[in-house]
Amino acid sequence: MIGSLVIDLFLFTLLALTALAIARLRNLFAVTILASIFSLLAAGLFVTLDAVDVAFTEAAVGGGISTVLMLGALALTTREEKRARQTPWLALLLCAITGAGLIYGTLDMPAFGSPDAPIHGHVAPDYIARALPETGVPNIVTAVLASYRGYDTLGETTVIFSAAVAVLLLLGFKRRNGGEE
Repeated sequence: MIGSLVIDLFLFTLLALTALAIARLRNLFAVTILASIFSLLAAGLFVTLDAVDVAFTEAAVGGGISTVLMLGALALTTREEKRARQTPWLALLLCAITGAGLIYGTLDMPAFGSPDAPIHGHVAPDYIARALPETGVPNIVTAVLASYRGYDTLGETTVIFSAAVAVLLLLGFKRRNGGEE
């Protein structure tokens, strides 16, 4: 228990330091690499929380595909962020309004962990009762996604992989004869 808490705190500290470094840097290549490291640290944290399915998705999408796409975009653009001439007050206002709207949207949600939440009235009790004995996986979400919905998860992973291959093919397409196609 204490060892797990120490690992979680260590990973959270690394996540916070990485986020601060990302916010301070102007070199977009370094930001891309640090964002990939952030995703991999988050995936490690999800593993310690027994959410292996979420860790897999974070590592594949955040640490893998997003990094490749950003590096491909950097190959077509500059590596340094341009300094803003003025403070982006409009962007800050838009973020504040969006955040306030998202918070407002959560006000009528049931309390976290509430047994009266609508999700707990249908199949959830059955999954909670049968997941550990049938699958041996301590995390119910992982048990549902990896065991009960394994083919569905495999299909989602195949779609993500196919999209990544398509993007890589588009980025790697070379023009022939020096002309446009």
